[in-house]
Amino acid sequence: MSSRPSRRVGDVSVLVLVVLAGSIGSYAFAQEGELMSQVARGSFTVEMKPQGNASSLEGVDLGRMSLAKEFTGDLVGTSEGQMLTAMTPVQGSAGYVAIERVTGTLHGKSGSFVLQHSGTMHAGDQRLSITIVPASGTGDLAGIAGVLELEIVDGQHDYQLEYTLPR
Repeated sequence: MSSRPSRRVGDVSVLVLVVLAGSIGSYAFAQEGELMSQVARGSFTVEMKPQGNASSLEGVDLGRMSLAKEFTGDLVGTSEGQMLTAMTPVQGSAGYVAIERVTGTLHGKSGSFVLQHSGTMHAGDQRLSITIVPASGTGDLAGIAGVLELEIVDGQHDYQLEYTLPR
């Protein structure tokens, strides 16, 4: 014989309601936690200013620059950041890293996020990675993740930002 107290039909109904309520809550949470994937396109202008004197050793110059950008298109806003550079004596070979904070409106959502850059160039062959820093989004852009690609043609800077946001 069981030591459990006997259950009445009313108790079962309450248990079913609790389970259903928990399931509905989990369902709502899953809906809110889903990611919304989008692509933003546009262009930007950039202003770079040297910060201090470059350090040079055997023809390789290490420098620091400030960045200021103005974005138009699906992303409307500005950014500010810092860039570290390594310029080699070989034409077309260099490297840089940068961090910039972008503030503005992305597809109608306001806030900010941080981009991390890493780029190298060797004999004109470029490799560039620009990624949104995890957990750097603020405001409506909290939880943003993604990558930015850019194309520079005749001095025109165009971007494509593939990103996700929690719904």
